[in-house]
Amino acid sequence: RRAGVALPTGQTVTDLARIYALLAHYAPARLVVLGDLVHGKALHDTPWVDDVHRWRDSHATLPMSLVAGNHDRHFDAASLGFERVGEWLHEGPFALAHEPGTRFRYDGVNTEVLARVIEVAGAQPFDRLLQARIFSPLAMRDTGFEVPAAQRSRVMALTSLSWLLPVELDPSGSRVEQVHYDRIVAPSASYQCYGVEDARISRVGDRFLMTTCSVSPERHSTTLYSSANALDWTLEGIVLDHQNKDMLIFEGLIDGHYWAQTRPLGDLYFAYPPGSEWRAGPSINLATSPDALHWKPYERPGIRPHSATVATARIGGGTPPVLTDQGWLSLWHGVEPAGVVGIYRTYWSLLDRDDPSRVVRSDHAPLIEPAPALTQPLQELMYLDKVVFSTGIADAGDHFVVASGEADLACRITHIPKSAFGLS
Repeated sequence: RRAGVALPTGQTVTDLARIYALLAHYAPARLVVLGDLVHGKALHDTPWVDDVHRWRDSHATLPMSLVAGNHDRHFDAASLGFERVGEWLHEGPFALAHEPGTRFRYDGVNTEVLARVIEVAGAQPFDRLLQARIFSPLAMRDTGFEVPAAQRSRVMALTSLSWLLPVELDPSGSRVEQVHYDRIVAPSASYQCYGVEDARISRVGDRFLMTTCSVSPERHSTTLYSSANALDWTLEGIVLDHQNKDMLIFEGLIDGHYWAQTRPLGDLYFAYPPGSEWRAGPSINLATSPDALHWKPYERPGIRPHSATVATARIGGGTPPVLTDQGWLSLWHGVEPAGVVGIYRTYWSLLDRDDPSRVVRSDHAPLIEPAPALTQPLQELMYLDKVVFSTGIADAGDHFVVASGEADLACRITHIPKSAFGLS
């Protein structure tokens, strides 16, 4: 008002009265506020807060959600009886936002639907239509939907635009309970325009933290999402810069700090001295943070490739480290050089409870190996094999439930007894 901008008249009680009348007239099943529920900093004992509580109590059975706006960070919406759902809310065909059109949001679904419309209208597959009408007439020799075998060494190709789909399983991991297509995690920033993938979820206290790889021409970075229920995720931003991936946040604090495993990549690795027990190459490093957003590399190394076996010549993080009575259990992947991408297997290490740079116990024998029989029904879709990549772990009492990807085409659940790690 001081700036001369037109605003509704009245105070909080007036706004509540307007909403009360609308609710009484339309009897909705849900109320969604599109941002700025609280427009500025406020104390919980501010008089208008009591007005909101009384109003909310009069509609106690009505679900109310808040799509976060730029001012909502100043106040806890949950204390007013609102569920905060992040910056976007998908409801049927609608994408609800506080300021629609002000941020880049890459949506590959629209492209897929349009491609199908073109296929029907053109009476031929989309790739052939583009080849006949665009690529060939313009002499675009290096453009297409597939890279010829003779040219694959020239590029690092993406098989699709990646996004994340929450799927609920039963406690054993053997049955799908619900697929949440309404809660997909899709690219929403320019640094994610090629996709968001490789999710690793850790539960730290009462909050879920999910690290992902975000891919774009700008950079290949690690991004962080947070959630209170593991279904509604808020993008917190980039936490590790270019080519540092496989970030796994420990499921618990150490001396009040967050810890994470990371895996920086590069083209140059210096050799260890002759006779060393270690092999040069990518290693699983460590980092610490006061808030899970700002990370400092830990000075001592973490898990390194061992010179005694070529099966782990390349390594990287697998499942988030979980605390046991003997230290942090870390499942990681080792890659044996072979073929195009190598043979991926899952290995394990127990790390010291107070200093995770110290490996208490490990094993050169693989814990989980590729199982070609699992992907046999998908044989015609295979583009790589001999790959198992573990990314999730849950404590099930006398065993762990481990979730893995099998050859990039199937999700695999493995039950591993705690005795396999020498745990009780």
